Amino acid sequence: MTNKSGRCKKGSLIASIGDTKTQAIIEVLEKIPLELRYMVKEVTLDMANNMEAAVKKSFPNAKLVTDRFHVVRLVMEALQHIRIKNRWQEIDKENTAIKNAKEKNEKYISPTFSNGDTPKQLLARSRYIIAKKQEDWTKNQSERALILFENYPEIFTFYKHSMELRNIYEEKDRDKADQKFKEWIQKTYNQKLEVFFTVANTIIANYENILNFFIHRNTNANAESFNAKIKLFRANLRGVIDIPFFLFRMTKLFA
Repeated sequence: MTNKSGRCKKGSLIASIGDTKTQAIIEVLEKIPLELRYMVKEVTLDMANNMEAAVKKSFPNAKLVTDRFHVVRLVMEALQHIRIKNRWQEIDKENTAIKNAKEKNEKYISPTFSNGDTPKQLLARSRYIIAKKQEDWTKNQSERALILFENYPEIFTFYKHSMELRNIYEEKDRDKADQKFKEWIQKTYNQKLEVFFTVANTIIANYENILNFFIHRNTNANAESFNAKIKLFRANLRGVIDIPFFLFRMTKLFA
């Protein structure tokens, strides 16, 4: 648990808790005096129920904000699932064609697109393309994306839908974001975009916390950055043997 105003320096680390159980987190956080915990106005967190329960109990005046990164990551994972499913289908198709060619004593030549990619290569190399907005594509990526969407229109449909959700986070007004989220969820069900059903259900389950982002637009990026800093520190040491001393050093540097 970190304090955003510490900016990954002294005063950033509030607690490093060795357990993810709700009660264990609460017991540590309640060591902070109650009058100070009442001063906390907002807490950004992921969608884990244990964290939400601990925050509600420990910081009764705080608004809970679901970090946008976790929502966007869900929809991008769903999109990648479609790409991977199509790639496996192309691999199976190619394996069957190779087997048939061998039985006929023929040499199998895989079909290629105008950019030289085979179907399975196209789908493998499109991983980062569909994770980016169109305006961020390079010239080669734009060419590959055009081929991908022409040959796999299903991926194009899901790509557009995922970008629509990402664009909601460009909104500055909570009410407008509320309306767009409802429209996105309704469109997901109306068009039977089943791969996004889990995303839509997760958004509904965490709806108020997700909308709270649009009040101050605070994210969990600071905590993620701090976590990356600790991991890099640990990696440079090639792992940690003396954990108590490692935690002591962290306390001196960041607490």
